[in-house]
Amino acid sequence: MASWLESKAPRLYSDLLCPKEIRDYLQHVTTTSEPPHLLISGPSGCGKTAIHRLVCRQVLGLSWKSTSHVLQARNIVRKEGAMANFEAFLRPAGSESGDTLASRTSLDSFQLLEYEETASSPPPAGAELAIGDHRPISRILIIEDADFLTRGMQAYLRRMMEKTSINARFIFTATTPSRVIDALRSRTYHIRLPPLTSHQIEHRLEEIISQEKCQVTKGILGDIAHVSNGNLRKAIFLTDALRHHGHLDDRKKVQLVASNIVSREIQLMVEEAMRGRIAEWKWERKDNKNTLEFKGAMSMLDKIMAKHYLSAEDIVEHIHSFLVRGRTHFDIDAMDVLMNAIAQCDVSLRRGSKGRIHLESLFFTIAETLGQPS
Repeated sequence: MASWLESKAPRLYSDLLCPKEIRDYLQHVTTTSEPPHLLISGPSGCGKTAIHRLVCRQVLGLSWKSTSHVLQARNIVRKEGAMANFEAFLRPAGSESGDTLASRTSLDSFQLLEYEETASSPPPAGAELAIGDHRPISRILIIEDADFLTRGMQAYLRRMMEKTSINARFIFTATTPSRVIDALRSRTYHIRLPPLTSHQIEHRLEEIISQEKCQVTKGILGDIAHVSNGNLRKAIFLTDALRHHGHLDDRKKVQLVASNIVSREIQLMVEEAMRGRIAEWKWERKDNKNTLEFKGAMSMLDKIMAKHYLSAEDIVEHIHSFLVRGRTHFDIDAMDVLMNAIAQCDVSLRRGSKGRIHLESLFFTIAETLGQPS
């Protein structure tokens, strides 16, 4: 059975939870013969992925899955051989070859009549392009989290957009568009998606529950919308998980399931740092043997990252959320120091490859600023 994240994904532009002017713009530009390159920015779970999938379906037609190509920049940028992997995506025939993915045409873009329309993949604008059997755009390259790319990689993309993208288009998504260089931003149309409100998320969940004819206890969808903090993807996933386990009638389960998103563990880790327990070794008795165990905030960090598959950037985001949205009552001077330290750590993480080092430095800043007696 497909998850709700897949089965309830938007099929039409009218299904998107975004301002009407954005939906109207997408409707207009994707039904012309010369759609622009796009930069889609906004917070997590606001619809960036949904938009680029709908754009690909409308511009490329029913063959869109074979002629759209996605690169997740966050996954490659700090791994060994990042630039080589980046070039391998853009130049499949090799870095020395003049052949690029963006310059390739595809028979799929000419043989539209071989595809049959299906209810699961309608044209998002309501109708296919009325420009004959040949589509002028035969391929779309999507770079997700483009704000993680180095300046060198972004400059490489800029040159490729100028020289080899006659029959292709680029779509970039970003959480922090200011980290995308001006040369790229000036060549794209920038769509800024605002954060979703709890009311919008609750309304969408009500629509899904009504379609699925599920029975829910009063108030639980509002609880889910609240703990999702503007992330529609998270809200749908959480609702689907509760439905799968038969807990849509128990509001207490919302906090129990949501707590698995490491908020409590992050809090305990920060509290360890506040006490000055950053990294220490202690002897403990286990199985009638004395063993040396790694303790402190760094030990908890390792366990959280391994258990929940979080990146260093995810950890920083959770720490920031705990400090500004939790029940903490730090004075304004302490918060000023901490926010600057978190911002500096975030910048350093995006430039370096040793995330653990920058997080350890952040923990020491927390210990010095919020130090509590052990």
